Amino acid sequence: MQFSEIIGQEHLKNHLTKSADSGRIPHAQLFVGPEGSGTLATAIAYAQYILCKNSSGENEGGNESCNLKFSNLTHPDLHFVYPTVTTTDVKTKPKSIDFITDWRAFLKENPYGSLFDWLNFLEAGNKQGEIRVDDAQEIVRVLSLKSYEGGYKVMIIWMADKMNIAASNKLLKLLEEPTDRTLFLLVAENEEDIIQTILSRCQVLHFNGLSENNIAERLMTQFNIEERDAKKLAHQAQGNFNKALKLINENGEDTAFEEWFVQWVRAAFRAKGNASAISDLIKWSETIAGIGRETQKKFLNYCIEMFRQALLINYQTTSLVYMEPKVAKFKLENFAPFVNGSNIDAIFAELSDAIYHIERNGNAKIILTDLSIKLTRLIHKK
Repeated sequence: MQFSEIIGQEHLKNHLTKSADSGRIPHAQLFVGPEGSGTLATAIAYAQYILCKNSSGENEGGNESCNLKFSNLTHPDLHFVYPTVTTTDVKTKPKSIDFITDWRAFLKENPYGSLFDWLNFLEAGNKQGEIRVDDAQEIVRVLSLKSYEGGYKVMIIWMADKMNIAASNKLLKLLEEPTDRTLFLLVAENEEDIIQTILSRCQVLHFNGLSENNIAERLMTQFNIEERDAKKLAHQAQGNFNKALKLINENGEDTAFEEWFVQWVRAAFRAKGNASAISDLIKWSETIAGIGRETQKKFLNYCIEMFRQALLINYQTTSLVYMEPKVAKFKLENFAPFVNGSNIDAIFAELSDAIYHIERNGNAKIILTDLSIKLTRLIHKK
């Protein structure tokens, strides 16, 4: 992974190459940024820059055999840890090394992929990915060994915000007193979900969502998309290159999410004063309860964004609206009057509570049915 392959983030790339060139490499760094901003891709490029002793602000001119190993993600001093789940092949105590072949294939396909994409790649179903203490023990074991090529050993922990408490505590001493020439690169989306004792041991770099121009340029050069279409896709992607890739073929999860959302709000409208329509809400809740928890959480976050977009239309700030629902006879402009200052805070609070309880393995059918009944009252609130 070369720095030239990473979209945008020029100031961060410059900072990382300059710190490496000067030999000032903090032993533990945390890359924090939203989905599709390139945090993982940057971590891999940075590791390659250091391990292959590249220079001139680019991954070239260094050790060519080393660079070749990175193209296949098989460098012996590059290690990965990431959330895992039990599968048909790994039935108990899953850890990252058990899925390394799948992981390399996933990264080759899309280094901007999300946790949701990774778990779908593993066919995780209803399971939620997590980094467990077995992974932490493997980290301690691997980093206690000498590096194969006499330089740094790099440990990239992707979605470090999914480390459980036992794993986090296991790593504390190693982060505080690392072995010689060891580099930890933690990658996360939610900084607040990482325990403070881990945060205090890391230098934190914040990644912003990508600019529309950066995304549009990459879509034009990589996929030969017309400028007008590329700019439209970039606007809809909202700084998320992973989302832009899905929008190209319109085969992303947003298509299904849109249909579920429209079914939900239509049923909620009919349910006021109509007891028979409550059964539609219950059926809808059963449908959504039957999908994986990661998908449920992602869908509810999508719902939050749909309500936010409707509110923007209601307040006549249409320049910020990027969603264009394609479900027949559903228009955000017609839905917007029902989302206003009197109910938006309560709607956001109920959706956030539902995400919280689903993440903690609550009964999804009960959570979603309760949410649906509350929505029926809220969208009719004047």
